[in-house]
Amino acid sequence: MTVYLGADHRGFSQKEMLKQWLISQGYAVIDCGNYVLDQDDDYPQFAFAVANQVKQDRDRMGIVCCGSGVGISVAANKVPGIRCGVVFNVDQARAARLDDDINVLALASDFTDQEYAKEIVLTALNTVFTGQERYQRRILQIQAKEQGQG
Repeated sequence: MTVYLGADHRGFSQKEMLKQWLISQGYAVIDCGNYVLDQDDDYPQFAFAVANQVKQDRDRMGIVCCGSGVGISVAANKVPGIRCGVVFNVDQARAARLDDDINVLALASDFTDQEYAKEIVLTALNTVFTGQERYQRRILQIQAKEQGQG
């Protein structure tokens, strides 16, 4: 699985830590920026960069980081085909993948300890969508809305 990472200045150190850790765990990692700590950067560009890569292939996962996790999640969800969720604990990460098949994980660097972030990420990466009819039905409803139907 390829993991795409992106973060603004508030999520930068978390992204950098996750990048090195994921590589050490054997994941293929592509950094979509920011590549330097820039206090004046804006999270949408990094959310869009990650989301545009993830939407191209089912065997990809995105991780985006900003201070609250909310802004970068909102931006990522503007890309059709992306289901991004802000996740604060491992149980939520598991549920988000099992039930909602999120393909981009948003982390709140201001509120998530870096060591615990690793646990959240590992849970998300190792949890597979159940594929149950009711969850597929809900995802299809979201896709229809993205396509202007409904």
